[in-house]
Amino acid sequence: MGRVPMRRIAWGALAWVLTLQFFVVETVVQLRAGLPYSRSADTISALGDVTWPGHTLMNASFVVQAGLIGAGAVALLPALRGRAARPAVALLGAAALGVLLVGVFPRLTSPSLHTAGAALYLVGGAAGLVALAYAVRPWSEAVGTTLALLGLLGAATTVFYGAGVVGLLGAGGTERVAAYVVPIGLALTGPALWRLTRTREEPATGRPTRRQLRAAERERERAARVRREAERDDALQALARRAEPAPGRSPAAPPPADPHDDLADDHADDDLDPDDPWAGPRRR
Repeated sequence: MGRVPMRRIAWGALAWVLTLQFFVVETVVQLRAGLPYSRSADTISALGDVTWPGHTLMNASFVVQAGLIGAGAVALLPALRGRAARPAVALLGAAALGVLLVGVFPRLTSPSLHTAGAALYLVGGAAGLVALAYAVRPWSEAVGTTLALLGLLGAATTVFYGAGVVGLLGAGGTERVAAYVVPIGLALTGPALWRLTRTREEPATGRPTRRQLRAAERERERAARVRREAERDDALQALARRAEPAPGRSPAAPPPADPHDDLADDHADDDLDPDDPWAGPRRR
């Protein structure tokens, strides 16, 4: 895959960050109603019932949440890696479809479609986070591990909620743990992918990062320094070779003798008397 489209990644990251709107709207709808409501005992869907004040805003938040999850998944697909990339997008798309059904078909109006949508969201969201973890791990081991833990937590609480094993959390608390892990995980992953794709090279192919460019520049400088040192050593060795005497010749050889000096010595020997070596030279 070629270069990661950064503008597309930025929009996808923004979409997943905006999934946090769900928490804001849920809190506003709960508090403005002024009616008794327990986050531990009452489920999220109760806020979307037609009998609850502000149910229109809550159901609209469900629909918006579906669009944000799906749009972010499609936009961030080029940044995902490995065989889990497309399954992650497909599973998150299923979760988006589920929450869309929850918003369009409230619990008291269409209970069967509402329940099917809630199950699709919870199961698809938990499985999608696990698949997303494997698709993000080539970029960041920490983010991938966090997503895997969130996905496993969501899967476990979904099973407990479906089986009616709610414990101290209550039905509403158990459902919230299973549902909340999805926007939390997506809001964490979106900015992380945007930042990592800007500062690091793609795992497969892509432009080198600034860190790699600096490392390459340092390597070129080191190679140039080594080359200069080698040239300097060669120059010093050449100077040393020129200063050494030629092979077979002493450093300070005496000048050759004059042949006339040998003739003079011969004449001197001829003037000596061989019978009387102590006598002076004979006169000619």
